Amino acid sequence: MRLPLPSDLPAILQPLVARNQQFLSDALAAHPELDLNAWSPLHRQQFDQVAAASDFVLGLAQREPAMLFGLLTSGELERRYAPGELRGHIAAAAQAAQSDDELARNLRRERNRQQLRIIWRDITRQAELGETCRDLSDLADAAIDEAYQWLYPRHCQQFGTPIGNRSGQPQHMVVLGMGKLGAVELNLSSDIDLIFGFPEGGETEGVKRSLENQEFFTRLGQRLIKALDPVTVDGFVFRVDMRLRPYGSAGALVLSFNALEQYYQDQGRDWERYAMIKARVVAGDQAAGAQLQEMLRPFVYRRYLDFSAIEALRTMKQLIQQEVRRKGMASNIKLGAGGIREVEFIAQAFQLIHGGRDLSLQQRPLLGVLATLEGQGYLPAAAVAELREGYEFLRYTEHALQAIADRQTQMLPESEVDCARIAFMLGFDGWAAFHEQLLYWRGRIDWHFRQVIADPDEDENAEGEALVGGEWLPLWEQDWDEEFACRQLSEAGFRDGQGACQRLAALRNASQVRTMQRLGRERLDAFIPRLLAQAVEQDDPDLVLERVLPLVEAVARRSAYLVLLTENPGALQRLLELCAASPWIAEQIARFPLLLDELLNAGRLYSPTLAPELAAELRERLMR
Repeated sequence: MRLPLPSDLPAILQPLVARNQQFLSDALAAHPELDLNAWSPLHRQQFDQVAAASDFVLGLAQREPAMLFGLLTSGELERRYAPGELRGHIAAAAQAAQSDDELARNLRRERNRQQLRIIWRDITRQAELGETCRDLSDLADAAIDEAYQWLYPRHCQQFGTPIGNRSGQPQHMVVLGMGKLGAVELNLSSDIDLIFGFPEGGETEGVKRSLENQEFFTRLGQRLIKALDPVTVDGFVFRVDMRLRPYGSAGALVLSFNALEQYYQDQGRDWERYAMIKARVVAGDQAAGAQLQEMLRPFVYRRYLDFSAIEALRTMKQLIQQEVRRKGMASNIKLGAGGIREVEFIAQAFQLIHGGRDLSLQQRPLLGVLATLEGQGYLPAAAVAELREGYEFLRYTEHALQAIADRQTQMLPESEVDCARIAFMLGFDGWAAFHEQLLYWRGRIDWHFRQVIADPDEDENAEGEALVGGEWLPLWEQDWDEEFACRQLSEAGFRDGQGACQRLAALRNASQVRTMQRLGRERLDAFIPRLLAQAVEQDDPDLVLERVLPLVEAVARRSAYLVLLTENPGALQRLLELCAASPWIAEQIARFPLLLDELLNAGRLYSPTLAPELAAELRERLMR
């Protein structure tokens, strides 16, 4: 929850009230049909507050006073929209257009009207975060889809109707909204990340000169972007970013479903899995879009516990940190330490790791994911509460930053006036109090982020320079020196250093290891030093090594299991303890590596589920 809006503007913003009053006088003089008597004293007070905080609102009201008066007299500034009401406004604007230029103009004017309404309700505390994000996302959905529905029949009239080769049916485009749009979490001045697709190849029919479906939809996509993206005298509808599509800016603007599936199956990168979590059909053919998302689901959610996702998120975070340092963006509340992106990474790390097995995590909204993480026991309730409150504070701050000038920014302001505006919109008496609260939440988010994403190789006592099991790296990774290896193993506590050395040499020379791909070998090289470091802590390290190395060899080609043990030192310790205690357990895990998943939950491992609970779980899985 936000603090209430202060009753009085801070002193530095008081001069803006006179400016606002001058606007009202000028507007009434230029538009005698506008009646100031329609404004209540509360409206006057709210206008002073909103216009002092937002140059965008004041500038729009100066250019279009009838727009502001219309919103006030209609009561739209004082109530939530009913379901479908916002789309109705966008549809009416689109349907009134007679040309592409008129479509672009009508959409921009209606977008400005809605933006004024949304900012007004956000600043005056009439809309909470969820409503603001939902209205902005609904606005984008409606603008994209209504523009598409207006353009498609006119495009067909010019170039023919695209027909699928296999189905023989007319084809429609599918527009995937990514990121915050896909999750219905759009911010006040966000761009929209889109991916365009169409069901199948073929040609257009009904014209003398047909086009391939690919060319038809490419031209239609370009036309759709032009309706939304360019900045004109009326502003813009939404900035459109197409760089998340396959091959980025160098790739085709639109791809068939088969081409999309083939790309993600063969070349999809880790960050693209992260992006695809929030993908949602926002325009075009909804039924075909549902089929596309089902085709892409195996790329996003793996059936096994996929701890390699943490490696990918860790790499992405490092790249972001490098960019933040390079551009001096430490005060960026999205990308900087303890920013919005870190909360998103925490939630999506659990989704990517567990989402293939736990369907409750296959959802888009971040706050919903956090609630599931608490409900399913992935995170403590106290941690989720802090992440939720910190995230909401940052999102409110983000909206305040963007409300000032309708500009896409997450950087804290430098000017004294804008600092006062931000503090005022967040409900604080001054910048110092606001900034102190901001630093608190960023610190708490960063702490939780490190608990989830931190590299287990980092030793905090050594400032991140020492590696877990680092003393064993030379033995395993360098050119094999049997004399050196035997001596180190014996000195570390192995009774039979020669025997341990031979077992490790046999693993190095095993065909499964020698033919491993680069990524798998890197994971094995990261795991073995950890294994040796924990083995020497056991009562009988020789026995542990003898029983565990066959398991390592068995799963070497399925390196996701090595990542599971690397990322979870507790699971590795339980594995060594169980293998030391029972050769049968060691044999069963080597035969069925899926059992390694059970090592993650010590409580369940040592307190087995009772028969009725097992039956219920089995029924649930079979129903899926």
